[in-house]
Amino acid sequence: MPLESCMLVLDNSEYMRNGDYAPTRFQAQAEAVQTVFTAKTDSNPESAVGLMTMAGKAPALLATPTNDLGRLLSSLSKVLISGTADLSTAISIAQLALKHRENKNQRQRIVVFVGSPLEDSAESLGKLGKKLRKNNVLIDVVTFGEEGRENDIKLNELIEGAGGNESHLVSVPPGPQFLSDVIASSPILFDGEHPVPGMGGGDGMDADGLDPNMDPELAMAIRMSLQEAQEAAARSAPAPATTAEPTSEAGPSAPTPPAVEPETTNATLLPSALTEPLSNANDPDIPMVPGDAGEVPGGDAGEEEDEDEELRRAMALSRGEDVDMEDDDGEEEDEEEAIAKAIAMSLEEAKKEDDQAPK
Repeated sequence: MPLESCMLVLDNSEYMRNGDYAPTRFQAQAEAVQTVFTAKTDSNPESAVGLMTMAGKAPALLATPTNDLGRLLSSLSKVLISGTADLSTAISIAQLALKHRENKNQRQRIVVFVGSPLEDSAESLGKLGKKLRKNNVLIDVVTFGEEGRENDIKLNELIEGAGGNESHLVSVPPGPQFLSDVIASSPILFDGEHPVPGMGGGDGMDADGLDPNMDPELAMAIRMSLQEAQEAAARSAPAPATTAEPTSEAGPSAPTPPAVEPETTNATLLPSALTEPLSNANDPDIPMVPGDAGEVPGGDAGEEEDEDEELRRAMALSRGEDVDMEDDDGEEEDEEEAIAKAIAMSLEEAKKEDDQAPK
């Protein structure tokens, strides 16, 4: 069963004192309350079941939808048998209680027990059913007792108005079967294929071949352990492996991952800047400059020296070492000749200044 928020509406009118359903009509409803609660919460632990009455001074809300069975049974023990049933008002209150449910993902459903005459007309019940359908509320009706089953024609209008595919009308005649057992095997709790947990199927046997009526606790424990084992097997099942299509007769090859462009940073720009000129060495449009390690691109040919070579010569001069000097024509001259030239030039400039001076 899906995740649901369900309201149970009990008939607590004076007709519930009748003993045609063991032990009484009201006690038969009390047992059915526990059956419905167990079925809803066992199929989905997040489902919730509430409780209300539709007779007495006025329909009364006893418990909002809950998954605490003790709370539900405690509210049930306070119900008094009195008055006549008011079905329309009770359904309206139940719909309002479902509207304010905590979990909005829960489907809304109302289960009504009718065992007494109803004053509502078929037309009014049909309109009420359409209102439920508009608000996405499903409804199941259980009629029992001679007085309750006389309402089947009118209540069928309610079911059709609410959408007969997922809403049900179950009429239970007096007999040796308990009301709770009939409901457990009815479309309200049993879909004909999957038995209600702990309640068995139509033949009294569940899917494991056990009779839950003999030992309900054992049947429930076995079913829960089987469900846990199936869930564990589903979680541990390996995912199907995917194989690459063969690209040649030699066998399949692994797919080539897409190339990822490296992020451009200063650390990546520096090596590329140093190596980029060498990669363009064969470009005819870039002029070549002679150097110690061969020709390198860039600059005016024959005009500049390698920076490292200049640095080497400057360091040698600072240490007082002899350094070979090379001019633009490729002629060498030593350090003494350079100094002599500089002295001669300074003497010539001083002589010119003396000649120009006034006598």
